[in-house]
Amino acid sequence: MRAPFLLGRLLFGGYFLYNGIHHFRQRRELAGYAASKKVPAPDTAVEITGALLVAGGASILLGVKPKLGTLAIMGFLGTVSPIMHDFWTHADPEERTHEMINFTKNMALLGGALALMGVEEPWPASVPIAQPNPAKGAIKSLENKAAA
Repeated sequence: MRAPFLLGRLLFGGYFLYNGIHHFRQRRELAGYAASKKVPAPDTAVEITGALLVAGGASILLGVKPKLGTLAIMGFLGTVSPIMHDFWTHADPEERTHEMINFTKNMALLGGALALMGVEEPWPASVPIAQPNPAKGAIKSLENKAAA
């Protein structure tokens, strides 16, 4: 499972990392679109969602605190999708279809993120930052048993 999981993680995390960077590079255009959807403080909203995407995508890609990164992605998808891709409000069939495709894509990505929440940490082939040190844990356990 290690190779398919790693490849999937690189694709999944990389997708969100790329889109987070895109939020910052195209902030003005995305803020305009957010404003058209009546998002309050659209510039700030784009910056916050960009930060969520960068942090979540990098976390998943590197395997550093991946459950926190996955929560960031889930928060983004769960809150932004119904606001930005509200297909049910569009009368024009072409607009409705476009928004429905994006909404359902985001729901599928949310399902993938939910599935990742079930993977125990540390993830295989993760960058060993902020991970518990098994040797320290074993030493601490032995010290506690010796003290008892």
